[in-house]
Amino acid sequence: MEIYTIGFTKKSAREFFAALRDAQIRTLIDVRLNNRSQLAGFTKQADLEYFLAEICLARYVHEPLLAPTDEILKAYRSKEISWDDYAQKYSELLVSRNVGDQLDRSNFSSRAVLLCSEPEADQCHRRLAAEHLRDSWGGLELIHL
Repeated sequence: MEIYTIGFTKKSAREFFAALRDAQIRTLIDVRLNNRSQLAGFTKQADLEYFLAEICLARYVHEPLLAPTDEILKAYRSKEISWDDYAQKYSELLVSRNVGDQLDRSNFSSRAVLLCSEPEADQCHRRLAAEHLRDSWGGLELIHL
């Protein structure tokens, strides 16, 4: 099984939805803590749900189990903790939430993508979440769009 990841920052709506359509994504799993912010532009929850259905024939799922806590996120953004500290705290959070067993695996049965805001996956929690699922479930290939 494959799990895709994508960030929307530094992408136009055209680039973003084309990447999803080209990868034949059928389920977008939003792993952001705040999915209703005005800063989210075309990926604000209500708009994104509509665009996904109309443009990509895909469905939208918000999955707060894969979102970081506000505390961890604020500490990282304010540079109180390093990326390595953030990654460790977030990984510990996933373990404490038992996400491997708690997540609805049916959301991943068709081509699924994890969404957050970061433009690249290298320093983003969506990559950490995908790696955690790969390690928990086994047999997953990770593809970063």
